[in-house]
Amino acid sequence: MSAQEPQWLDEEEQEAWLALASVFLTLPGSLDSQLQADSNMSFYEYMVLAMLSHAPDETLRLRNLAALTNGSLSRVSQVATRLEVRGWLKRRQDPEDGRTTLATLTAAGRRKLAKAAPGHVATVRRLVLDPLTKTQVRQLRDINRRIRGAIEPGGRAIFGGHGS
Repeated sequence: MSAQEPQWLDEEEQEAWLALASVFLTLPGSLDSQLQADSNMSFYEYMVLAMLSHAPDETLRLRNLAALTNGSLSRVSQVATRLEVRGWLKRRQDPEDGRTTLATLTAAGRRKLAKAAPGHVATVRRLVLDPLTKTQVRQLRDINRRIRGAIEPGGRAIFGGHGS
């Protein structure tokens, strides 16, 4: 069996890929730094609270929360423990499936998220949205949906048309 020659990236493709990779490497740290400094929470902790705030009854199964935040069940469980100690979420056994744990946003978690959101949104605007035109924002959304679809064919979009 002969190995096929890779389909190398042309110059334009390589520039696009390296620009995207650079965003992957730098943006999470910038978001995390802002949230740590302003709200004493990590970007991942913020996303856990945000996903719960958008869920029906502000409750999700831990495995669903892990999928929505692109984390492992182990990671989301560790974060849930920290957030529960802070009083920002509550865990309990799923009454419909005793093997499953539910996480629910608490009133204190809702307040913490509401307090953290303005600074986070301002940082997202400054770093991601403000440098773009409205058309480019729509293109960014569409491009990201296509990439996400290639990563998870037939998968459910994490973020719909609602704000976060």
